[in-house]
Amino acid sequence: YGGLVRAKNFLAVMLQVGAIAAVVSLLWIVCGYTLAFGPVSNGWLGGGTNWMLANLAEVRAGTTLPETAFALFQLTFAAITPALIVGAWVDRSRFAWVVTFSALWSLVVYVPVTHWIWGGGWLATKMHTLDFAGGIVVHTTAGVTAVITAALLGKRMGFPKTLMLPHSPSLTMAGAALLWVGWFGFNGGSALAANGSAASAIINTHVAACVAALVWLLIERIKVGKPTSVGFATGAVAGLATVTPAAGFISPLGAIALGICAAVICFPMIGLVKNKLKIDDSLDVFAVHGVGGITGSLLLAVFMAPALGGTGDPASYSMGQQFIGQFTGVGITALWSAVASVVLALGVNLVFPMRVSEDDEREGLDLSSHGERAWEMD
Repeated sequence: YGGLVRAKNFLAVMLQVGAIAAVVSLLWIVCGYTLAFGPVSNGWLGGGTNWMLANLAEVRAGTTLPETAFALFQLTFAAITPALIVGAWVDRSRFAWVVTFSALWSLVVYVPVTHWIWGGGWLATKMHTLDFAGGIVVHTTAGVTAVITAALLGKRMGFPKTLMLPHSPSLTMAGAALLWVGWFGFNGGSALAANGSAASAIINTHVAACVAALVWLLIERIKVGKPTSVGFATGAVAGLATVTPAAGFISPLGAIALGICAAVICFPMIGLVKNKLKIDDSLDVFAVHGVGGITGSLLLAVFMAPALGGTGDPASYSMGQQFIGQFTGVGITALWSAVASVVLALGVNLVFPMRVSEDDEREGLDLSSHGERAWEMD
């Protein structure tokens, strides 16, 4: 994200991501974990027996992991999900609004959806919705929220007539490389064991990212005449987001197919959001993360079929039934994320205005909001 914005807003993006990760990590330990993964009662929220990570079991039920390790692993998902949304509001958002909104969002949107799907809640038990590592829980929630908040904030000054080029594609490539490898931890780790399922999930994750990045470059070559480093990074992330919900349920054949779908579907979505809908989702969070996660979540029902090398069991759940479960999970999550995000964004705006002044935006958030410059060239 830092490399994708203009130089005058580099530190602001870095600080927003850091502050969000810090505050959400604390909230997760205090109350988020127990509301997401505490004892199941009504299927909507977990029971409140694990406040401050108290009363954790020696081993998390259904796994071989110490529950402390499980809580720590899930903390990483909780911290990164609202940080993804930052890409939607760069260059114009007020720091206090960003942190307050993100903290509340993590409790109102992320925690309930996590319980519904991963914590034994109603979407998992009644609808059989599957999400191996976050296509719905992470990418759908963040993607939908991104496009909603971008619309509420309004366009950046000069958008779309002024060209707003990434100030450092090299940083973007480096960041994408770190993210790519780190994604193996999210997807492989979601097997909750060091076993064949974890290795398979990592292989599928890598395959989908490779395919999506290469297909993205091909599309760029055809559409704009040159393949770009930012395009490679964007394609890889689209592939990673798309394969995430299915990583542990499919074969490499399915991963290749999902990688192709990621590039072919997410690439035109960028233009649709910005050029047709006129929404300044600045770093394409919805088009890449949101659409990618939704695509993978729906196609999971197809590519988990045993005939395609997947782990599905047609005797217990048919492809059609699984698709209904996936569609319901995606639809409910998207709706909840959209409604809650509107309420939270406008509510926080009453206390902390969501947007900086025109003068501050023109000067750049690094100086106007934080009194610093990322790069001193003297």
